[in-house]
Amino acid sequence: MSETKELYATFVNPFLIESNRPMPDEMAVIGAGNIGPDIAYYMRTGAPDKKLYLVDVFEEPLKNAEARFKGYAEKALSRKILTQEKVDKILGNIVYTTDYSQIKNCKLIIEAATEDLNIKKKIFAQLEGIVSVDTVLTSNTSSIPADRIFNGMKHPERCTVTHFFAPAWRSMAVEVVRWDALDSEVLNFLIWFFANTGKAPVVTKNVFSFLLNRIFENWTNEAATLLDKATTFEVDDVAEEFVGAGPFFVLNMAGGNPLTYESQSRRMEENPCYEPPKIFKSVKTWNLKKRGEKVEMPDAHRMWIRDRLIGLVFSQCFDIADRNIGTRSDLNFGSLIALGFKKGVFDTMADIGAEEVKRIANAFVAERPGYPGPTKPIEEYLDFARDILVDEKDGVRIITIRRPQAANALGWGTAAEILAELKKGEADSTVKGFILTGYGQKAFCAGADISGFVNAFDNKEAGIGLAKGNSEMLHYMDQMTKPVVAAVNGLAMGGGVETMLRCHSVVADKKAFFRLPEVTLGILPGMGGLVIPYRKWPHAADKFHEMIGKGKIMKADEARELRIVNHLVDSFTELIDVAMQEVDRLQGNIPRISDAPVDIPEFVVADKPTAINGDPLSKDVLTIIADVINRGAKTEGLYNALEINYERSGDTHCLEDSKEGVMAFLQKRKPNFKQ
Repeated sequence: MSETKELYATFVNPFLIESNRPMPDEMAVIGAGNIGPDIAYYMRTGAPDKKLYLVDVFEEPLKNAEARFKGYAEKALSRKILTQEKVDKILGNIVYTTDYSQIKNCKLIIEAATEDLNIKKKIFAQLEGIVSVDTVLTSNTSSIPADRIFNGMKHPERCTVTHFFAPAWRSMAVEVVRWDALDSEVLNFLIWFFANTGKAPVVTKNVFSFLLNRIFENWTNEAATLLDKATTFEVDDVAEEFVGAGPFFVLNMAGGNPLTYESQSRRMEENPCYEPPKIFKSVKTWNLKKRGEKVEMPDAHRMWIRDRLIGLVFSQCFDIADRNIGTRSDLNFGSLIALGFKKGVFDTMADIGAEEVKRIANAFVAERPGYPGPTKPIEEYLDFARDILVDEKDGVRIITIRRPQAANALGWGTAAEILAELKKGEADSTVKGFILTGYGQKAFCAGADISGFVNAFDNKEAGIGLAKGNSEMLHYMDQMTKPVVAAVNGLAMGGGVETMLRCHSVVADKKAFFRLPEVTLGILPGMGGLVIPYRKWPHAADKFHEMIGKGKIMKADEARELRIVNHLVDSFTELIDVAMQEVDRLQGNIPRISDAPVDIPEFVVADKPTAINGDPLSKDVLTIIADVINRGAKTEGLYNALEINYERSGDTHCLEDSKEGVMAFLQKRKPNFKQ
């Protein structure tokens, strides 16, 4: 947690922040030419009940922005993403104006006019004469440090850079710059505001190009330097191993040639090695290969391009980590949600392996003198938690699963990261307990990564190993001396439900719901979900039968009535407060799961089983589920019963219906079970 202290004022999870400023009733975006309207549309969707001003010096871009908003809203309406009522709210209460005096009552203003420093300084000087001293002012710039823009301001403490990523109305990412003059309460307000309006903010030091853009701008810059020996077709083709679209495709889409040239020119103050190639000034658009087209080239040539591109990324990662420009966790997360990498940048390092990363890094620095290289063993750069955030509050360690791009589903390493944090806290005398929650307000945890099932097709032992490996964290919870409270902030599904049920107490938002959908995918809850619910709440067996056997949803109020959930709350703040109280209540009094058999109604498989929505289910899979539930309930010893769950989970890996269900899910189609 030490690397966060220089960056975050209080909590890393922004939803834990209690801002001393309210949500602004009036806000403004200045600049309607390019990214400004997209920032404004995000603010309308994130805070549709508030008033927004869009300001520009010309009428035409304002009219174009209004048409853009209508296009976005109509598309969302046609796809049933938004209702007509929500569309009317989003498109209403917007003022399009060229008159700065109209925004005098705004409490948050984001400038997104241009990357020209002099124009930015002029805009903010004008704003300072119009708005009140408690108005927060930010600039959307991709590379200019905050001090260059705001040092001449009368009240620089309320000003900073907030850098958005395209498309700004949809991309979750936004960088918030922490610089010397910034009031820490303003920093807290901004990350609180962005999080509560749909973004996933990350904090960065005040350096050229900040945190994530250091990767992106250097990536496109490096691509252009390769053109003396490679084509745009070749570079984009090689890059697609790591990203969804190659650098030249992105440059064309964003019109990024002049921006990259200007930002890299600024970065030469930091190091002359960042000098951009002059070709950026002479080419407007690049020739591109067709999407999906594979480009033939010699293996050695492909490897050279690959080493240069990924070597550049590694170089920037080393530099960011060594200088603590941002946390490694934020960089890894941001590379996914902002930059379109298929895997987090540090995850890519881990996949390649330390020795190969070292080879690539050394080769890159040899070809590109001056660029940063590793200053310590590669393994040290990789030693951090990717998928969780850890905060402390009054002796309680709050663990947040941060994978909002996947509804906080458990990734390959998430459970292991939680387990490691639980072990550290158990050994720390200053920690009295834990709260486990999900990032945001929509999902606690949407289950486990189903792709792991594919790798264990037709291999029972691998299937058993997968179930047991995912359960190590849960086994550890069972014997802990410090309580773990689940703070369920939204939906919980599959492995998320299994994790929640294993905690020592559950507090849930009133809008939360729980579902075990595995049977609809031709598989079963493999982490003990066919045993634990019946051992802890045998009186709710009929309800669990429906959840497990038909995929029925359990709502939060039902779970409270059945005493599965201990408390229901109305807000995230209350959720954490009540969970803290539960940690205190459970001191020295942690409930244990019974080793004794339980008496429950028999789970019976229908001749033609169907899900709650009427879709057919696999009788073969349900027969295995019935065996585990019925035998597990009668088995002496909790872990003997769990072994039945794990072993039979391995059996499903060898069923044709299980393979069909998993592949249908991954291919986004309905499964065709043989019945």
